[in-house]
Amino acid sequence: MVLDKPPGLLTSPEAAFPNEPALMALLHAAIADGKPWAQTRQISHLSCPLRLDTDTSGLLILAKDKTVHSALADAFGTETPIRRHLAIVRGIPSEKVFEINAPLASHPFQPGLSKVDLREGKKSKTRVEVIETFPRHEYSFLQCDLLTQRPCQIPVHLQHIGLTVVGDRNHGGKPLWLSRLKKDYRLKPGREERPLLQRSAVHASEIRLKHPVSHEDMQWTCPLPKDFKTALKYLRLYDQPSGQDSSSPDPSSHFPPVPFD
Repeated sequence: MVLDKPPGLLTSPEAAFPNEPALMALLHAAIADGKPWAQTRQISHLSCPLRLDTDTSGLLILAKDKTVHSALADAFGTETPIRRHLAIVRGIPSEKVFEINAPLASHPFQPGLSKVDLREGKKSKTRVEVIETFPRHEYSFLQCDLLTQRPCQIPVHLQHIGLTVVGDRNHGGKPLWLSRLKKDYRLKPGREERPLLQRSAVHASEIRLKHPVSHEDMQWTCPLPKDFKTALKYLRLYDQPSGQDSSSPDPSSHFPPVPFD
């Protein structure tokens, strides 16, 4: 089963955040309660072979039995499946397409986070392609393909090369404000400006893999959420993008969705 996870929700319960809601706990409770969506699909088991970071929105794939869970976990342990993410970052890469190879380990002082550790870290690789740049304010819109599966891999890898994910406070990112983009910005008296994007600007937009049972080539895509679209709208409006027409569609809409149930 494939879901579109909202930002700000843990994928699975974590000891470091005992009071935070988690998607898998909510799904398991719904199955136990016999909710219609579970009964209609005859779902008695759901498990998660990989996680999305809490602030990351988009595609999350779940297994309906233990055998499929193992098969998916094995597949994602290779570099064959495509897990494509879109990200808005502060900074402009020097190359159009490149790979980041930097081993990652758990952060010793911040539970749930990772850091580059050249001695003790596990192999971690991210392939990056620049979709658009906004040179006036030094922002970029990136496509990031995860070739390994590590917590916080995208923001940590990007930070490692001098880029910060918009809104990701854990890795030096700051919210995106309209007042920083629009020269003649004026806020009405008594109003407080809200960020265009204040959560980590990473969205899981596409998964491609062989189905673990039928071995068919499968593909799922997920359009950008509203906050992401709003941020790109104003970046394109007030900072002429380089490398792509300002009216370009959502990259995640290039491929038609595939039935997944």
